Amino acid sequence: MEQYGKMLLFAMPAFLALVLLEKWYGWYKGKDTVPNMDLIASLSSGVTNVTKDVLGLSVAILSYEWLVTRIAIIHLQSGLLTIVIAFIGLDFAGYWVHRIDHTINFFWNSHTVHHSSEEFNLACALRQSVSTFVRLFAFLLIPAALLGVPSVIIATIAPIHLFAQFWYHTQHINRMGFLEKILVTPSHHRVHHAINREYIDKNYSQIFIFWDKLFGTFQEELPDVKPIYGITRPVRTWNPIKINFQHMWLMIQDAWYAKSFKDKLRIWFMPTGWRPADVVAKHAVYKIENVYSFEKYNTKSAALLNVWIWIQMIVLLLLISYLFANITKIGSPGMFLYGGFIFIYVYAYSELMDGNKSAIIWEIITALIGVGFVIYFGDWFGASKLFSWISYFLIVYFILSAAVTGWLVYSGSKQTSQLSVSI
Repeated sequence: MEQYGKMLLFAMPAFLALVLLEKWYGWYKGKDTVPNMDLIASLSSGVTNVTKDVLGLSVAILSYEWLVTRIAIIHLQSGLLTIVIAFIGLDFAGYWVHRIDHTINFFWNSHTVHHSSEEFNLACALRQSVSTFVRLFAFLLIPAALLGVPSVIIATIAPIHLFAQFWYHTQHINRMGFLEKILVTPSHHRVHHAINREYIDKNYSQIFIFWDKLFGTFQEELPDVKPIYGITRPVRTWNPIKINFQHMWLMIQDAWYAKSFKDKLRIWFMPTGWRPADVVAKHAVYKIENVYSFEKYNTKSAALLNVWIWIQMIVLLLLISYLFANITKIGSPGMFLYGGFIFIYVYAYSELMDGNKSAIIWEIITALIGVGFVIYFGDWFGASKLFSWISYFLIVYFILSAAVTGWLVYSGSKQTSQLSVSI
């Protein structure tokens, strides 16, 4: 937990720099693929995901270490060969977990956030789930367990394997020659994120593309079929926490409304997107039928709102960096209180991004909790030892944040009202 947090202290600035570099490059080339609100939503999703992971808010029904101790035929020692085997084993498991996420209704909920952006850029890679609390697929690492690959090697390689999937989320790199036959490239992954009939549910591989070719799910990017990105039931929100549970909430509602007891049970295990016929008839949900003719989600974002949301994001990154750097010192239950605050903080400014009036309420809640922590603990989780002024700064900032949010919501509502009158 602490080790992963320290890794993220180095990884997060690198990812942010690359995301901003892609933003600049797109602007320079006249092809900006990173709209501001989409970018903030992706970064916010990444922060909530790593917060959950660092806090260890998930359990494995079957652990890899348990597997190794019971089924290993041999026990490989740490070395280059063992690392290579671990990497390939993780990639094999990753292919099948990814494929299961796409093909079974229940598991799609944990993956939908990654596909929720209607753009395709490096920031999309950061859209990862916070809704997975139970990990079920350790058995897919049986090949590595049979060879006795040490669990410490798997634990070390897993974040590297995840980080290595970042670079190919871009529209600015075209075909890559012979590498197309071996590795997952941007071209392969553009296909995977597309909702075109020719592309949907293809290219599940994470590092080595040969898994798709071996198991019959490969599709190359066609020169005359431009990928259209997103999901067929668009989320229509910038709020990453809402996105994480939208599909689950729909399944819960459908199970409740379904007349057939059989449908109430099987909805969870049917192919992704399946709904009982009687529920569809009475409770229709918008679905994109023509991928070449739909309006991407967008909200009014005045210059001041964009500036303020970036200020919120910068403060968030500073807050989360402090948590990761000092998680042992903060300890329990402090680190869980801190993590809960991060989620509420993100939820509040995401509501503002969506233009919802409830943003005021959520921002006031955020301010009350933030100021309450400082007053109750007499400090911001020990940060005054590093910065004597931090508690005063945060109190002022939280109060100012609520005030600015209120003003932005009020001014936005006023402009909308005036617009409706003039129409």
